[in-house]
Amino acid sequence: MTPLHQLFATGTKAVNGWCAIPSPITAEIMARQGFDLMTIDLQHGLIDYQSALTMLQVMQPLPAPVMARVPWNEPGIIAKTLDAGFAGLICPMINTPDDAKRLMQATRYAPLGARSFGPTRANLVHGANYAQTANTAVSVFAMIETREALGNLDAILAVEGIDGVYVGPSDLALSMGYQPTLEPTATEVLDAIAEIATRAKAAGRCAGIHTGSPEMIRRMFAQGYDFASLLTDARMFASAIATQLAAVKQTSVETVKGY
Repeated sequence: MTPLHQLFATGTKAVNGWCAIPSPITAEIMARQGFDLMTIDLQHGLIDYQSALTMLQVMQPLPAPVMARVPWNEPGIIAKTLDAGFAGLICPMINTPDDAKRLMQATRYAPLGARSFGPTRANLVHGANYAQTANTAVSVFAMIETREALGNLDAILAVEGIDGVYVGPSDLALSMGYQPTLEPTATEVLDAIAEIATRAKAAGRCAGIHTGSPEMIRRMFAQGYDFASLLTDARMFASAIATQLAAVKQTSVETVKGY
């Protein structure tokens, strides 16, 4: 499998499916819909490690590579997630170059990093030479979601072993004094989002972002983002139910709220 960051270097644009529901059934349904990538969310999703592993097992035979968003920049869960065999990793709240260096250390084997060796399942799915290939095969994305991270962006992008950045619009807006939303409208936030893509591209890094609509994904691709996540399985599930129920009751559909 071509590493994600190398795939994006060819100009590929990818729509990412986001799993927050701890269910292999809904994960498999999502993975069979034609998303280019899939991500299992262990941070704000309702998913623990064992659930994530089971979901990965049903999704991995399908074409879309599967990433994980880990709960935090903590070496233990990062190592367990990678040892499970995920193709990539998104880590929240990388605000400083030191945060990025700690993330790199946890995700890369020596001599680049300090990841402990024990790829129990990764060896099964990625091959017996995983120790030699993992540092270049696994894609690592640092989340840029605060004003502090925006100020440190160039230094974060310069850390070797960080393949790219992933924007969380809700936290970014919140840190800048606006309401958290996946579809920001504040000019300052929109300018920051555009700037992140530009600076990531200038540094030779990939850029991804979470979005609240297909229209936003198209705008983000036009701005230079390599991949974009469409809502979450929970929000799409709720929206689909609300739409069908409203059709029966002949009422209007309220916007489904939540992350």
